[in-house]
Amino acid sequence: MKWLICLLSAAALAQEAPVLPLTLRKAVEIAVAPEGNTRLELAQELITQAEARKAQARSALLPNLDGTVSYQDVTRNLRAFGIQIPAVPGFSFPTFAGPFAIFDARTSATQSVFDLSSIRRFQTSKTGIEVARREKEAVRTGVTAQVARAYLAALQAEAHLETARANVQLAEAVRDLAEAQKRAGTGVGIDVTRAEVQLADEKQRLQVAGSGRTRAHLGLLRALDLRLDTKLELSDRLSYQPLEPVSFEQAMTSALDARPDWKAQRERERLSEMNLSAVRSERLPSVAAFADYGSIGGALNDARATRGVGVSLRVPLFDGGRRGARSAESASLLRQEQIRASDLRRQMELEIRLAFDSLRSAELQVATAEEGLKLAQRELEQAERRFKAGVSNSLEVTGAQTRLSRARDNRTAALYQHNLARIDLGTAVGTVDRFLP
Repeated sequence: MKWLICLLSAAALAQEAPVLPLTLRKAVEIAVAPEGNTRLELAQELITQAEARKAQARSALLPNLDGTVSYQDVTRNLRAFGIQIPAVPGFSFPTFAGPFAIFDARTSATQSVFDLSSIRRFQTSKTGIEVARREKEAVRTGVTAQVARAYLAALQAEAHLETARANVQLAEAVRDLAEAQKRAGTGVGIDVTRAEVQLADEKQRLQVAGSGRTRAHLGLLRALDLRLDTKLELSDRLSYQPLEPVSFEQAMTSALDARPDWKAQRERERLSEMNLSAVRSERLPSVAAFADYGSIGGALNDARATRGVGVSLRVPLFDGGRRGARSAESASLLRQEQIRASDLRRQMELEIRLAFDSLRSAELQVATAEEGLKLAQRELEQAERRFKAGVSNSLEVTGAQTRLSRARDNRTAALYQHNLARIDLGTAVGTVDRFLP
């Protein structure tokens, strides 16, 4: 029976998902791979769609070749075509012709010689591809920022778990010390009870931290589009890395040069301008050439070669106001894109200012948290020495423990906010890769 249990346990362990070591840079690489994220896959499909639209627009400028083969057995009423032969005395002409056969095999070709509207549409379709590419870059930047935030949240959860474990170990040490002093006759039962209450509280915090770590890992796995049963081993730790000083003007210039969503919006504005030009060009004359060649006759062996070539000039005169309405609609769409561009620029300025403010605040929080942690550790060391010497009770140690736990949490929160502010600033200026911790 024991060997069966061992065998089943070994099989269960063999089926467990392997542990995936993961750094922040590696997580971003996984997310922005060609098939690493659903949003990127959809953005690539939009590029494919834009390329197909370009091919459709180009077809209007290329030759159009058709081939037809037909065979008819027909009868005709000549009077229906206005054919009426005068009667001749003693002879009557028939007014009904047929049946007779017509065989026609023909190739027809048309070619646009000059059509400014079609040319504008083709140019517009090429701009549409650029818009799709810029939008994919914007999606890539958004995915990078999303994964970086999820990774930082997981690091914060890991830090909270480590803090909870350290607090449990500290509470166990204080409990053991209180029990030892009680056995030696230098302590009282209330100190042991107080230490056990503190230990139970820290164990509860440890359970909460473990649950938070699980949720953070699941959120990171979802952001990476990985299997949710994958076990992660985060290689990084929350740390403080100061940024080089940069002014608001430099950040704004960088954003205008690098942000893909701003570039995409500018391309959309240009696309609307070209659409408007294409619609207005429909009022201009267009020139097309046409030709056909084939054989026609009463039967296949009786067919004779015939041809026809020519040039046509099309001049739009009146269409009930359709072109004017479409022109007004295209002009409205252009104004909408211009309004969106203006609004996006103001939003970029807001994001950069908020990122600078968050970064300055986080730097101050880190400095304050580091000082508070040092003081809390010193206070606990002094409280433990006093408790061991018998000049104070465990209440003083418990209070110092609580303040040390709060100081550790404050430091974790400050480091998380600082790293998050770096990501926000990198996203705001459009170079989030350079701002990754």
